[in-house]
Parts: sequence; C-alpha cells; structure tokens
Amino acid sequence: MPHEHLVDVIAIDGPAASGKSTIGYALAQRLGYLFLDTGSMYRAMTLAAIRRGVAFDDAAALTALAGQVDLDVLPPGEAADGRQYTILLDGEDVTWALRLPEVEAGVSAVSAVPGVRARLVERQREMGRRGGIVMVGRDIGTVVMPDAPLKLYIVATAHERARRRLRDRRQLGFDDDFDAILADVVRRDHIDSTREHSPLRPAADSTVIDTTGRSVAELITQILTLLNHTPTEEPA
Repeated sequence: MPHEHLVDVIAIDGPAASGKSTIGYALAQRLGYLFLDTGSMYRAMTLAAIRRGVAFDDAAALTALAGQVDLDVLPPGEAADGRQYTILLDGEDVTWALRLPEVEAGVSAVSAVPGVRARLVERQREMGRRGGIVMVGRDIGTVVMPDAPLKLYIVATAHERARRRLRDRRQLGFDDDFDAILADVVRRDHIDSTREHSPLRPAADSTVIDTTGRSVAELITQILTLLNHTPTEEPA
C-alpha cells in the first residue's frame, strides 16, 4: 500500500483558479493517492452538450445527456504532455479539449443543473468510496464526501486567480485579455456561490487556506501537517 496515512479521502474545494487543482495533484503525488478533479467531469459534460447541440439552459436535455454519456477519469498514464489526468468521453481522450474557450464559458451553467450534478455526484462518490483519493471540486466537502476526514477550502484573491488563469491560457496558446478573464472569474464566482443546488461554500469543518503569494511547496507542507493531526477512525 502506498498510503502513508489513515486519512483515505481528502476533500478540496474552492473557487475557479484558486490553486486547488495544482495543490491537490501535488498532494496526491506525494501520498501516492488517486487525483480526481471533479470539475473536469463537468467540463466533459459541457463539451458533450456542445457537440450534441444541447443548449446550456435546457435542463431536461442536459440531465438526459448526463445519463447517456460514457465518462471516465483515469491517471495520466504514459502521456507526457503535462496533464494531471486523462478524461475519456465516449471512449475518446478529450483531456485538452476541455480547455476550449466555449467549454470555459459554459461549464458553470451546465454544472448548475441539478440533474447533471446528481448524476455526476453518484459517480464521484463511487470513486471516493475506494479510498486513497484526493478529490477536488466545489462541493466535495459539503455534498459529495461530507464525511471526509480532512476538508480543505482553497482561496485566493480574484486578481491573483485571473493572473494564474491568464498564464495558463497563454501556455495553451490562447491570446486572452486579463480584464476579460478577471470579469469571467468574478462571474463564475457569482454563479457558483448563488446557485440553488450545491452552492460553492466551505464546509463547517473545512480548513481555509489562502494561496495568494505562496508556493506549492509551502502549502503542501502546511497540509501534510494538518493531515498528520487529523483524527481517524480506528479500524474495527
């Protein structure tokens, strides 16, 4: 067993570009755990909707689509292109297609549909029950895995998150504008935090960590300290 700790499920939530995926992946690598960015599953659903011509405001059609698509999340395997995971949509590797601007623009609307969330939460819980997982998203600690022994809520200022997003987009070859990205970050925060179903908010027992101006190494050290002091249930 590669697991160094009895804490088998680590839930990480936070707004867009807060650093939660970077931190979650680094933590999973450190522990030998599976990394699951649940946002990628909602992006895959958004891509499926675009490809099949389903409108982002058609909740019934999106819910039906969520029950039809074959969606799988795998480790990066032998891919050497910087990915943190591999997403298969109906058997096709769509990992990098999930970063297309049209997917970026639609994912908050698609992920706000209760039927879509219900279907994907089922799949996420199935993966969580296997243990040895760092699960990242917006409602992991509150909805998907509320019994996770360690829950983190990762934040950063809107300007810092927009700067990171701009850097990432330019690395992918997109010539985006900072002000437009900042406006989108603020817009997504509003949608995610005010939606009726599973709004973005920290669980009552989450530890809030601000990543603004801090290195990944420093943050991982802090989280490992928390992990070592997290109570776990004694095996029966």
